[in-house]
Amino acid sequence: MLETSTYYHIYNHANGDDNLFREQRNYPFFLSKYHQHIDPIAETIAWCLMPNHFHLLVRIKDVAALEQDFPKFKTLENLDNEEKQQQLSYLLSKQFSNLFSAYSQSFNKVYQRRGSLFLKNFKRKKVDSQDYLYQLILYIHLNPIKHGFTHQLYDWKWSSVHGFDILQTSLFKELFGTAENYTRAHEEKADDFKEYHLIESQILSTSS
Repeated sequence: MLETSTYYHIYNHANGDDNLFREQRNYPFFLSKYHQHIDPIAETIAWCLMPNHFHLLVRIKDVAALEQDFPKFKTLENLDNEEKQQQLSYLLSKQFSNLFSAYSQSFNKVYQRRGSLFLKNFKRKKVDSQDYLYQLILYIHLNPIKHGFTHQLYDWKWSSVHGFDILQTSLFKELFGTAENYTRAHEEKADDFKEYHLIESQILSTSS
């Protein structure tokens, strides 16, 4: 259930061995559909798109903002509080489902494929602490390194690591303070990933 004024980690993966993004033009097309469906209901804090999966950190808007930006909110006016919350959660989740459906239909048409592109149910996790928020931003930005799509943080184009300090000014200052701290935090976490992969490769090499 999605709640207003709440941060969520949203993520999903391609179905089977397929990719969500086969070529560069797929990324901006997905983002255009994303802004169309998600901007009315949520503020996007951090994001990262990779060939076969994506991660998002969003904050669902408060009631006042939804009343202004999300026309379907008006359909809830005559419901009692419990029914309104349940129906609102459904409508919010439906926006994400509509995003995935719209992108999949266009993708399938272009590449002459059939069937579901995304895993059926997208994952959502409530962010319930500032520390989790901090770690999640780092995790999202560093996912291309973690999965081997790049070795350098800023080489991956399709991520909010670029310009995060400008787009999230107050949150940036609250969590990281300075540009130096921001860069250092990412570099330290990236080193953790590199150490993990080194250990993992050693284990696999020894056991083979």
